[in-house]
Amino acid sequence: MQGLLFDTDTGGRMVIRAVIVILGFWTAWRAGRAVASSWETYPLVVIYSFLIGLGLQFLHHALFNGPVFDLTIYIIDVVLLLVFATAGYRYRRTDQMVNNYYWLYEKTSAFSWKKKN
Repeated sequence: MQGLLFDTDTGGRMVIRAVIVILGFWTAWRAGRAVASSWETYPLVVIYSFLIGLGLQFLHHALFNGPVFDLTIYIIDVVLLLVFATAGYRYRRTDQMVNNYYWLYEKTSAFSWKKKN
């Protein structure tokens, strides 16, 4: 995510950076779904997002000679990862509630449910 702001990148490096960003978002989505699938609580999603953010910091440092740790970029990364992880968590939890307790709940959107009347 931080690599997208540098002007000195060549086309190939930009593609690799974009792939890393997409993989980070996809990993956050899948982590959120995994937490929901195991019926764990939301704070675990936050912890996983922080860990994935550290992984992205390492990849940007190792592959592109970026800083080892930049707090500002890390916070931006974690916030964006939390958005995707939360979406994955809510999407999976909605499916669980609607499918496992079909007599109690109905789906109102991809991310929420309500009690049946």
